[in-house]
Amino acid sequence: MKNSPAERSVVSQRSAGVADSGLAEVFMLARTRDAVDLSIGTPGHPEVSADLVEEAARAMRDGRNQYEHPNGEALLRRRIAESLTAPTDPDTEITVTAGATEALYIALLGSVDPGDEVVLFTPGFDQFASAIKLVGAVPRFVPLRAPDWRFDPAELTAAFGPRTRAVLLNTPSNPTGRVLTREELDTIARLCERWNVTVISDEVYSNFVFDGRRHLSVADVPGLAERGVVVGSLSKSHAVSGWRLGFLRADPVRTDAFRRVHALTTLGTAAPLQAAAGRIPWTDAEAASAEMQQRRDLAQDVFSRAGMKFAPAEGGCYLFADISPLTGGRTDSLTFIRELLDRRGVLLTPGFPFCSDPELGAQYVRIAFNRRMETLREAERRLLAA
Repeated sequence: MKNSPAERSVVSQRSAGVADSGLAEVFMLARTRDAVDLSIGTPGHPEVSADLVEEAARAMRDGRNQYEHPNGEALLRRRIAESLTAPTDPDTEITVTAGATEALYIALLGSVDPGDEVVLFTPGFDQFASAIKLVGAVPRFVPLRAPDWRFDPAELTAAFGPRTRAVLLNTPSNPTGRVLTREELDTIARLCERWNVTVISDEVYSNFVFDGRRHLSVADVPGLAERGVVVGSLSKSHAVSGWRLGFLRADPVRTDAFRRVHALTTLGTAAPLQAAAGRIPWTDAEAASAEMQQRRDLAQDVFSRAGMKFAPAEGGCYLFADISPLTGGRTDSLTFIRELLDRRGVLLTPGFPFCSDPELGAQYVRIAFNRRMETLREAERRLLAA
């Protein structure tokens, strides 16, 4: 406790408690080195639709340059609702956001209070824990066990309690590539019903599921549907991460609360880009999955021949690879990616930012395969030429 105004910190405890993601160095390396960049998830595949770009330019020329309705452009909300497997009312259950990041924060701000607990899995998307802390809640981590990254139902059950207000999921998963099964979602549903908990599900990779699987949304599962919040995005499916177009799908009561929070944060996102995304045909998810699976198959072949071990990615656009067969456990993942960049000119992401205990991620790297085939072939040449 500081005794005088002069001794107070100029930054809030909330902001001071947010850790760096650990990926800043990777982003800098990606920009400054002539590398085959398989680190960050910015899409190299699919390519941005020329029709989508032209529609955005047309919308700007036609004067769509002022505020859009905070809920989101009506045609885009309808297009999003039509793309989902669960029946959805675009007028009362869809909110367009400034990317999935804003959607995540709105869902948390609208669902939990300071001191509440939020259950989440580890390894998991590195922003989740920081987002939970930033809104004043407490993360409760449940480990996913290698090599197939599944949770122990007993450990999940033990994580729930009177202070649990939400559970945060990601399916398909960044970074592990796991797709939650109906059995796993049913287990989560029983716990959410028992403790009256909201489930927030980041499903931004739902267009990419492999080997005959179908994406199963929390909005499709009894016990979760009535308490489920879906976070979605066009960043990966449409390859427009810079456009910042995301969305929330929730029941009307939650949507009403989310829209009030949304109006006080960003108010809305770019009007001409929303108009463009609502006016072109969307890629069929089955075709999108088939094209991404080709890239997954090539990446798995290349990196297994390079000596890494991993469970096959069931969805998404990442491999989470064990480097210990190459390092003998003597080199951490950040040192490994630096050396790999120097020796082979291929850039990966270290695994520690995705784990609640960085030591557990020291022997893993994340590999993004949402790239052009030519890029993956160049990585193959550089890694396996010797």
